[in-house]
Amino acid sequence: MKTRKLLSFASIMAIAVALFVTACNKSASVELAPGQQSLALYLTDGPGLFDKVLVDIKSIKVLVDTSKNTRNHDSCNWNRMGIDDHRRDSSFVWHDLGIKAGIYDLLQLRNGTDTLLAESNITKGSIRLIKIEIGTNNSVMKDSITYPVSIPLGAPNYVLIATQGHEYDEYLPGKNRLWLDFDVARSIVQERNGVFYLRPVFHFFTKRTSASIIGKIIPQRDAKAVVTVYNGTDTAYALPTPEGYFCIRGLKDGKYSMYINATTPYLDSTIQNVVVAAPKETSVGFITLRK
Repeated sequence: MKTRKLLSFASIMAIAVALFVTACNKSASVELAPGQQSLALYLTDGPGLFDKVLVDIKSIKVLVDTSKNTRNHDSCNWNRMGIDDHRRDSSFVWHDLGIKAGIYDLLQLRNGTDTLLAESNITKGSIRLIKIEIGTNNSVMKDSITYPVSIPLGAPNYVLIATQGHEYDEYLPGKNRLWLDFDVARSIVQERNGVFYLRPVFHFFTKRTSASIIGKIIPQRDAKAVVTVYNGTDTAYALPTPEGYFCIRGLKDGKYSMYINATTPYLDSTIQNVVVAAPKETSVGFITLRK
């Protein structure tokens, strides 16, 4: 039988933050000019079974719909709109968020850690597209061996994230933020020839409208467990820290099952009926794995 001791979210995260360095950067507050809004995009990671995942991010642009009613454009072909990011007309305006291009080690962003990719003032309106340009210097490390990760032949070197404009967290008047979750498990694909390909999959969420599950696996250093939470529509993963702490964010309200996949000689474990509701964090406490 498992032994569980309930911890508050604050207690677990206070300990976890002390154990690894957050990649979160902070930016100075910028005054908004008339007709402007600000947008902050944060990057976090939906983990995969690698030692490192290095992704080359070149630029991030957003398409703003300045029309009075953005719903009139819901039937637009957003894929076609995303091809031409120099387009500017009476309704649609592209903005380059001016990120610091570079290689991001996504596995440093797990368990509630994130990094501020960009914060910029843009034209006021509904943000309908986020366009992330991916470079060619991508790689993964698995079992201490580094492998290059290529973009499939003929595939675009960018990913488009379409939004309806209302998903952003307006935490202050005119100031918006959104978290981008890079789904490593679905984005890094290994073919039969051993070659790794990058097919980027991003999800987005805000802390205000999503829920979290936190806890601790014992003994994680020996069990090397992977945590999966799932229901009929959603699946999310966590790779606990060496000390066993994990945090799964961006969950929709509902009831989830939790599967802990452990390394031999430890036994796998399942927890049923974990109920979450935004914006709360649900603690499952200590989960002790048995042999």
